[in-house]
Amino acid sequence: MTATYTFDVFSSLDGFGAASGNWTGYWGKQGPELLDRRLALYGEEQRMVFGANTYRAFARMLASSTEESEVRDPWVTQMRSLPATVVSTTLEGPLDWPDATVASGDAVDVVARLKKQSEVPLRSHGSLSMNRALMAAGLVDRVQVTLFPVITGQTGADPIFRGAADFDLELIESRTLDGHIQELVYRPTLHT
Repeated sequence: MTATYTFDVFSSLDGFGAASGNWTGYWGKQGPELLDRRLALYGEEQRMVFGANTYRAFARMLASSTEESEVRDPWVTQMRSLPATVVSTTLEGPLDWPDATVASGDAVDVVARLKKQSEVPLRSHGSLSMNRALMAAGLVDRVQVTLFPVITGQTGADPIFRGAADFDLELIESRTLDGHIQELVYRPTLHT
């Protein structure tokens, strides 16, 4: 059996994964439903997959955060407790992550192997360039976009799908959280 792979990403309405300026990680729009939903998602048995840049960003943010900051929300703590594979040609272990290993090599090869070998679903939060390559290779089974009600035309950073291939998306789940945040789960198919 092949493990499912979910590309999980936060997005502004205009397709940015982050913003500069005075925006926060949730663009200041998080509420209890979002945080409870994230904790439930990351409470499920699964393996995380990160690219090296995202791993470094998470490790740096967590190291410099306080217990009260949103960087340490319970779902993030839960995500950090899950087994993880960091795909990198530059990092070497051990990593500052409780149950993480480095898989050296091309992300497409590494994830294809993980999908065949893993007994639990795979999930990646962020890792934009890696996940664009995995989508193009047909290895992403689900794209989960948590859409925040903001437009960051002047301050948007990290365009999620810039340079990605074209895909048709089949909506397989949707929910509204806190009355204004959309969680949309799609099955992507390369558009030919």
